[in-house]
This record gives sequence, structure tokens and C-alpha cells, in this order.
Amino acid sequence: MFSNIEDVIEQFAKFNYIASRRIATVIYLANALKKPVLVEGPAGVGKTDLGKVLAEAVGHPLIRLQCYEGLDESKALYEWEYAKQLLYTQILKDKIGEVLHGARGLAQAVDRIAKEDEVFFSDKFILPRPLLRAIRSEQPCVLLIDEIDKADAEFEAFLLELLSDFQVTVPELGTLKAKHLPLVILTSNNAREMSDALKRRCLHLYIDFPDKEQELKIIKTKIPDVSDKLAEQVVNVIQSLRKLDLKKTPGISESLDWVKALTLLNVKTLDEALVNETLDTIVKYEGDVRKAQEELKDYLEKSRARRGGTVTPGSSDKDFLN
Repeated sequence: MFSNIEDVIEQFAKFNYIASRRIATVIYLANALKKPVLVEGPAGVGKTDLGKVLAEAVGHPLIRLQCYEGLDESKALYEWEYAKQLLYTQILKDKIGEVLHGARGLAQAVDRIAKEDEVFFSDKFILPRPLLRAIRSEQPCVLLIDEIDKADAEFEAFLLELLSDFQVTVPELGTLKAKHLPLVILTSNNAREMSDALKRRCLHLYIDFPDKEQELKIIKTKIPDVSDKLAEQVVNVIQSLRKLDLKKTPGISESLDWVKALTLLNVKTLDEALVNETLDTIVKYEGDVRKAQEELKDYLEKSRARRGGTVTPGSSDKDFLN
């Protein structure tokens, strides 16, 4: 586990995750207090990676529940295998006959069958889903409940018992308590507001888009082979596009994808044509592409002005992002 906040930063850095002091503080407190963490923020800023890296840093297995509209208790907790139960009943019907042999009346027969409940209502017929796997884990684990805002409010309410007491109720088996308290990370892209009841049970962490210095550090950490010049040019463009009113603002994941694509193309420096050719890597909607192209034209003009005004015929725009 973590000895202090600096230790969190150091351990996360080993797995190429640049944790700010704010992130490290929340993770340290969550670990010490055994409290879930609700991580909110725009898509693509590293919320899911936070859960994955936490599991690696503490050496625990990761159990992930991906939320979606219509997710219910049976899909998240467990599924009762009725077909398997019926098969067992058919196989054991001769034994059932032996148990019932000599029974005097229906009531006595029912009593005899009731004594064998453990045969037909046991964990042999339970197919555990992520939440039950976390509860029954033989070792401490990290439970990542990803994009909780996509799930319905009813499912969010179901989670309250789990997050309060780390126990769940299975009608066939009763109440199951966690053998080890899992470290729980819930992520949300703010598609809907989380309830006060859920927030009250969690520590809160908001991760926003990084500033230029931090994003450069992330890119150099994740893709060490990229040149300083190309990394800086990419970050300049990304930071500029984030100021626009886009349907999908490019996150860190888009920055990394763009750098990987440019590296694959053996690009050392950006030019206007290359930016337009690879713009779909970072901008996902056609309307956003048009806005981005207009912004980059303005960016180009400002860059030219900073270099001394008018560009002479035949000159290159290769360094327009410097």
C-alpha cells in the first residue's frame, strides 16, 4: 500500500501515469479510509486508466464493470443458472425418490426435500458477475465501475448497499459480506448528475484537461520516442482546439493517438497539409472538423505574423506551429 502522497505519485509514475498531487492525495486518502472514489470529468482524460494503474500499483487484481443503459442487478451481480439446476434435478431424480420413500403424506415429503435445500440452492448454480466476484474475492482487489453515469438511476440505487457495507443480498443464499474490502473507483463522464446518496459514500475527484506542461510530460512519458518539437506542436494544436465549442473535445487519449499516428508516418514536424490529413484522428464529428480547420487557419495566420508577417511565394509552412 501507499506510505504517503509522494509514494502514490512515485508508484503511479512506474506505470507511466502522471498523477497530480490532487489525484495522489485523493487516492492516498481513499486507500487509508477504505472509501470509494467517484472520478468525474470529460472523456479521454485518464479516468479509466486511473483505476487500472491503481490495481497495478498496489498489486491487486482488477475487476471491471462496464456500465451501460439497461444494466441491471442480474447482469452486474450474478446470474442464476436455472438450466444447470434443472439438469442436476433430472440426474438426481432417483436419489430424490429414495429420500421420499416411506414419507407419510405431502407435508412429510416437503420436510424431507427441504432438508436437502443446500443441494439445489448453492453457489454451484451461481454465475458470478463483476460485483459478486469483487465481494467473494479471496484476495484484495480493485473494483472499477466504469461510466456509472450511463447506467439507470435504479442501478445506482442498488449500488448504495454495496458501497456502504460492501455486502450484497442473494435471495437464494442470503447476505454475502466482502472477505476483503475492495478499492472501488467509479468513473463518470457527466452524462447525468450522480445522486447525493452516491456522492455521500464516495470521495470526489474531478480530472480536467491538463495544461500544456502536464500534457507534454504525459506524451513524453507514454511515447518516449517522439521528438520534443513534434510533441510541442501537437500539444499547441490540441490546446488550441480545446478552446472551441466542439461536440467532442479532444482529450489526452486523442493527443496520444495523434502522436502515435504521426510517429507511425515518420513525421518529425507538422505542416498545414499534414494537420488537415490527420485531423480525423483527434476530431470525431464532421461539424467539429470544419470548426477545427477554421481555427487552424487562424492559428497559421497568427504564426506567420509572429514570424514576420507575409509569407513569400514558394516558402514553406512546415514550422507554422512553432
